[in-house]
Amino acid sequence: MKITGLAIVPPPTAADMAKVTPELLASVLARYSRSNDGIESILSKVDLANPEASIDRILKFVDYGHASIGGLAGGLAVALDGVSMWLAYKIFEISQMSDGQESSTRYITMDASSLPTAAEIGIPEDLAPRWTALMARCFQAYNAEYARLDALGLAEPERVRIPKDAKPAVVTRIRKNYALDRARYFIPFATRTNVGLVQSARMWAQTVKHLDSLPQPEARAAAALIRGELMKLAPRLMKHSSSEASYVEQGRQELASSLRLGLQRLSSAPLADEVWVKVDRSCPPWLAEEQGVAEALRHRVNRYGQCGSAVRRMRVTFAWNNMAVAELRDLNRHRTGNRHTPLIQAGFYLPAEVPAAPHAELLAEQTALLRELMERGCPAYLYALLLGSQTPFEHSTHADKFIYEAELRTGMGAHFRYADHLSAALREFFAQVPEAREWVVEGTAEPE
Repeated sequence: MKITGLAIVPPPTAADMAKVTPELLASVLARYSRSNDGIESILSKVDLANPEASIDRILKFVDYGHASIGGLAGGLAVALDGVSMWLAYKIFEISQMSDGQESSTRYITMDASSLPTAAEIGIPEDLAPRWTALMARCFQAYNAEYARLDALGLAEPERVRIPKDAKPAVVTRIRKNYALDRARYFIPFATRTNVGLVQSARMWAQTVKHLDSLPQPEARAAAALIRGELMKLAPRLMKHSSSEASYVEQGRQELASSLRLGLQRLSSAPLADEVWVKVDRSCPPWLAEEQGVAEALRHRVNRYGQCGSAVRRMRVTFAWNNMAVAELRDLNRHRTGNRHTPLIQAGFYLPAEVPAAPHAELLAEQTALLRELMERGCPAYLYALLLGSQTPFEHSTHADKFIYEAELRTGMGAHFRYADHLSAALREFFAQVPEAREWVVEGTAEPE
């Protein structure tokens, strides 16, 4: 046995390596899978003076599936500046095999300057002035509540749960986060943010195809921009990234379902908490699970430890009736399995520290505009949602991934509302898998 790094023989110069594109590497590895010559033999036939011809020559050797080749063209990074929070959420939902980051709400300018224009996102022209004015008022409500809560945290530091012996800078940061995390429910879902992801050309092609098939113009504009950049790196693979009929039809049906359900349940009143958890431990009779749950969990030092097969094979689906969009944005980033939400406003969440009465008129107007957009069947209705808009949310995965999420989202520094939701889900999980209770660390969301 020998291990050979993916290098040109003889060793490449810096100028040579600049010519080794993601597609060239992918095509070499594809040829490798259809050869017994070894990687050095294949690399020796690559003409770095003419890498495009080398790619074409390799790909003509046999009819490789573009998806399998695209999966080998990895590590392609794309950053999108100034997209709406909705589009960032949607990209994370679609890109289930990506690694990525989004700008935190703690670092975004919270005023009307952070909104896209109504025309960019497809708000009907006759409703554009109303939408723009209402979103500006939502930012004003956010800033007013933030200032009030920041002052409250300063006057009553025990509310903020500041750790003992915390340095002044830490005290200030925790107090500011306390205010932001409770005022943020007035932030419009249309607010501009930045998002960056790294994934293979295969997954980028799928992501762009999906975006290009959605009814929202912002999604299609993003698809065109991403495709234009990635065509420079993987042109043969990104040609498979255009809108496709099955994606269009599923997008149409999902929009129709969301509009129907959204109009049935539309409300600005808060929704009481409900949680649903379904655990499936069934195994095929010829491959029964021999390990116990305790043995599968007890060797972990922390949530990053390896779980045993008894937990890894256990399917878990968990759902909430009232996930505020603020929490949905982050819980949606747990990439394993599938997530589903109609993305509606079946109630509006405000924490106990924020009185609803002073904002009742604003929320009534926001709900009325949302109704108008939904009655028109407008795909842009979701830009009238706020981060406090509550929607059903379901996630199906395996128990090891669920346990990781539960420990993370109740642990040190977790947002208080994440902790509420995941603690409720854990209680239901323990009711069905009681032997896991001793080995799963449910935190108290203490401030960092």
